Amino acid sequence: MIEKVIHAIAEPRRREILNLVRDKELTSSAIASHFEISAPAISQHLKVLEESGVVVVRRAGTKRYYSIRREGFSEIKQYIDRFWDDSLLLLKEAAEEEERRISESDD
Repeated sequence: MIEKVIHAIAEPRRREILNLVRDKELTSSAIASHFEISAPAISQHLKVLEESGVVVVRRAGTKRYYSIRREGFSEIKQYIDRFWDDSLLLLKEAAEEEERRISESDD
């Protein structure tokens, strides 16, 4: 699934769409109004985002409302966090070593 998320967010317009629906639910036409490409092109982008699991669609009558699905980012977040956590651990260990060295030189 991580590959689908990476593919989905690799395209700049899809990242823009994610920013639009990050904090609020929007119809496909409201999303399309922010772009200078056709509504069918926006629909294709929304389909990719939905299939990757990072947005969810709610149908109400003839309208489709899109919103972010934060859980869809969990696998990629965990993957990236492994690199960040390693860096933080190394920084913590270096700081502790420096503190020990300073403490020993004060004695």
